[in-house]
Amino acid sequence: MRGFRDRTRAGELLAERLTGLGLARPYVLALPRGGVQVAVPVARALSAPLDVLVVRKIGAPDNPELGIGAVTAHGPVLLDDGRISRLGIDQRAVVRAVERERAEARRRLLIYREGRRAPEVGGRDVIVVDDGLATGVTARAALRDLAARDPASTRLAVPVGSATAVAGVRRGGDCDEVVCLLEPVDFHAVGLWYEDFPQLSDDEVVLALHEASGGSVRGR
Repeated sequence: MRGFRDRTRAGELLAERLTGLGLARPYVLALPRGGVQVAVPVARALSAPLDVLVVRKIGAPDNPELGIGAVTAHGPVLLDDGRISRLGIDQRAVVRAVERERAEARRRLLIYREGRRAPEVGGRDVIVVDDGLATGVTARAALRDLAARDPASTRLAVPVGSATAVAGVRRGGDCDEVVCLLEPVDFHAVGLWYEDFPQLSDDEVVLALHEASGGSVRGR
């Protein structure tokens, strides 16, 4: 396999792997934006509720594309202290970046949940889904946030991921299992492994969640 047609097809293939795990009461949490389209067929295949877990990358002040950590709307901050030190980034700048990205995570959560309460995942087998794993920092922040909710088990499921990042998440022990269909050594970027990989809007995320619920999937 050299890649995927689009996020939906990637989710269908991921679902085939996950249905074989025999999870009793699974709950699917997608990392928006791209992870939602992957998660929709996963939730359907597992007859599982679908919701979101919003994570924001914390970029370096002078280079926002360079990640120095990640944060969720309410959970603990995950920082790459070694990188921050090597770059000589002032701690006040880090605090400002964390506050900015946490505020954005909360803004998106309000939009995506449309007033619904956070899902009750205690005692359930939770699958965190994204469209790919580049560095692993956002996934690890999501999994640490999730751990505080006392799930029965946690799994990170992605169609494709950097072999180094996948190995790092597995070693880190932030989840019980990592399910990844492709772990290319020549990874470079998530989007390179999809034929169709458009950027999604908040409205498209909300629409995907609506379509996935079908009046019965989400929130059960």
